[in-house]
Amino acid sequence: MTDHDDFLAWVRADLYQAERALHNGDAAPRRALWSRKEPVSVLGAWQNTFGQAALDRLFTDLGKSFSDCTAYEFELLSFDVMGDMAYTVGMEHTSTSVNGEPRSYVLRATQVYRREDGAWRVAHRHGDTVTS
Repeated sequence: MTDHDDFLAWVRADLYQAERALHNGDAAPRRALWSRKEPVSVLGAWQNTFGQAALDRLFTDLGKSFSDCTAYEFELLSFDVMGDMAYTVGMEHTSTSVNGEPRSYVLRATQVYRREDGAWRVAHRHGDTVTS
């Protein structure tokens, strides 16, 4: 397999499962895929975060607010791998409960990854809501 194939397989399996778990209230799989090295950042649909401590708080809060995910799809629009760096651009289609209220929404999501000790880790995320 090529670097592109390996990365894409990771996105479609590990990253997908971690995002689905988050939307069911379990933030641990998402956090496990994020880098423990600085810098890390989120420019999020609901909150912006910079640094490890803030990232931990954000993911804990998101896990507490999400539950009962009935659908999650990551529509990958573009990606590339350049050595130990990679990125994805896509649309996240989600149906879940947020603070107990069922919601469906679409986020535009761009993520930047770096390979650390042979494993892909997320270093940055930008997500925003799609408005008509």
